[in-house]
Amino acid sequence: MADSASVGVAISFAAGLLSFLSPCVLPLVPSYITFVTGLSLEDVQRSRHLALVHALLFVCGFTLVFLVMGATATALGRLLGYNREWLSRVGGVLVIVLGLYLLGVFNFGALSRDRRFHIANKPLGYLGSLLVGMAFAAGWTPCIGPILGAVLTYTASSADLNRGLGLLLAYSLGLAVPFLLAALMIDRFIVVFQRYRGAMVWTSRIAGGLLVVVGVLMVTDVMRLFTQWLSGLTPELLRSRL
Repeated sequence: MADSASVGVAISFAAGLLSFLSPCVLPLVPSYITFVTGLSLEDVQRSRHLALVHALLFVCGFTLVFLVMGATATALGRLLGYNREWLSRVGGVLVIVLGLYLLGVFNFGALSRDRRFHIANKPLGYLGSLLVGMAFAAGWTPCIGPILGAVLTYTASSADLNRGLGLLLAYSLGLAVPFLLAALMIDRFIVVFQRYRGAMVWTSRIAGGLLVVVGVLMVTDVMRLFTQWLSGLTPELLRSRL
C-alpha cells in the first residue's frame, strides 16, 4: 500500500512540474512574480526575501484550492466506490483522453476556453498574493486543466482522503518548487528560459504521453500489479518504515 502511494505521489509531482513547464505557464512566470510582489524585475533581484514571501503566499493560495479539489474528488470516489475496479477503468479512459488532447490528437473546446481571472490591480498587501494564487488555481484551465484533471481522476479512483490530499499536495509541490526557485533567482531563470524556450513544445507532448501511459495502466489494472512488483523489490527494513 505504501508503494502504491509512493508511485502516485511521484506521478503527481511530475505532473505538477510538467504543468509549470507548459508553454502557457512558463513564459508568464516573470510576469506573475512581478505582479504578486509589486516590484520590477530589477527590484525583485535586489529584494529576494520579499519576493520569496509573496511567492510563498501565491503558492499557498493555489495549494489550498487544489487540496479542496482533491478532497472533493476523494468524496466522489467514495460515493462511487462500490465498484472500485470499474471506477478505475472509467477514470483510466478519461486520463487517456486528456493525454491525447495534450498530444494534439483532437481539440476539446471546453478545455481550450480561457477561464483566467483577469485582475487589473492586485489587492494590496500579502493577502493579495494569496488571493491571486487562488485565482490562478481556479481559472487557468487551458494550461493546467488536462494534467490537473488527470490527477483528480486518479485521486477519485483511490477514494482515500489522506491519499487524495497527498496526491494533490504532491502536484502542488511540483508546480510550487520551480516557481519559488524562479522567484529567488529570477535573473538566472530568464537566461535559462531564453535558451530553452524552443523546447517548450515538447512539454505538452511529454505530459500527454505520461497521461496516456498512466491511463492505460489504470484501465488494465497494471498499476496495481506494478506497485506490487515494486513492493517485492523494497527491502523489508525500508518497507516497515514507510
